[in-house]
Amino acid sequence: MTRIFITWLINTIAIMLAIKFVPGITFSGEWWGILLTGVVFGLVNTFIRPLIKFFTLPLLIFSLGLFTFVINAAMLGITSWVSERINLGFHVEGFKSAFIGAFLISIVSLALSCLVNRGDRKRHPES
Repeated sequence: MTRIFITWLINTIAIMLAIKFVPGITFSGEWWGILLTGVVFGLVNTFIRPLIKFFTLPLLIFSLGLFTFVINAAMLGITSWVSERINLGFHVEGFKSAFIGAFLISIVSLALSCLVNRGDRKRHPES
């Protein structure tokens, strides 16, 4: 349960940074809306992303994995679409914004996950 909470928190922070730094990604809702947007993003990545990756496997192989960036942009676009439908206030303005935002979210998530995992190793050294 703690791992799920940490992953959600990392995704939410990454989305907040994308809102701050990527033109075309906006948030106009209440403060709790960004927290729920993080939940929506996590659910989209958990349930929809594996299906998309399965069906685009030939493209992933042919592009040597670079098509993953397009999939990440699509997941951010789906998150925007769902968030708009439930009035959370999160909006992505097009593929370019989604692509740049997904790239930024991936980098921030990777960096924060590495920091969290590094802290776990310091507290629980393997013998």
